[in-house]
Formats: sequence, C-alpha cells, structure tokens
Amino acid sequence: MEFRDFHPIKAPGLRARRPAAPAPAGAARDRWRTLPLEGTFEVVYEDARGAWTTRTLDARELKLGPGRTLLGGTDRVHGLYRGLRADRIRRLTEPASGTRIETGILDWLLARAEAQRKAHRPRRAA
Repeated sequence: MEFRDFHPIKAPGLRARRPAAPAPAGAARDRWRTLPLEGTFEVVYEDARGAWTTRTLDARELKLGPGRTLLGGTDRVHGLYRGLRADRIRRLTEPASGTRIETGILDWLLARAEAQRKAHRPRRAA
C-alpha cells in the first residue's frame, strides 16, 4: 500500500488547495483599538495571583479590546513596558495634579485620552 492510497492528490506534487475561509461577521468587533494617553500615574494593581503592588507608570496608550482594556506604558522601576488590565487597577493617582481615583478608573482614563486627543488635534484654518 502506498501513501497516495490514504492521501489522494489531484496531480503528482500538487495538493488541492481550499479557498480561504471568509472572515467571521464579528471580526471588526474583535479588533483592538489604541488610544494615545500621556501622563505619569502611580497605580495600585492586583495581579493574577491576587497580590497588590504599587507601580509608577509613564503611560503611552490605552488599548481597548474584546472583553478587556489595557493601560500601557513604561514601568519606572523596571524600565520595561507593561500592559496593566484596567479592571485590576484598584487605585490610580496622578502625582502632578494630586488626582486620586478609586472608582470609575476606566471611565476616567477614557475621558482623559479623549481630552488629550482633542487637545492635540490640529485646528483647521477658517
């Protein structure tokens, strides 16, 4: 018995190719959106094991994805990029202004990113 008996092919050396499957209808919803965000924040964060840590983060972006939102930036202590899940942030403090937020953190971050986007948008000449 030969290999071809179990795996038929149309022509020797060529395999039959199936057309690519169409993208699912919800594919546009499953994409991540990135909003630029600037600022330095002190974050009290609960990690996956339940341990609470305090981190100082130089924020770069807010990533909105399917089922979660990440606050991305550089951790000042380690000098590495971190993506912190917004639902695990227990307290957010902005040292420059003294703002301290313990509830509605995601809403505050979204409003801040939107305000920065509007402030940085170039104005059109009339």
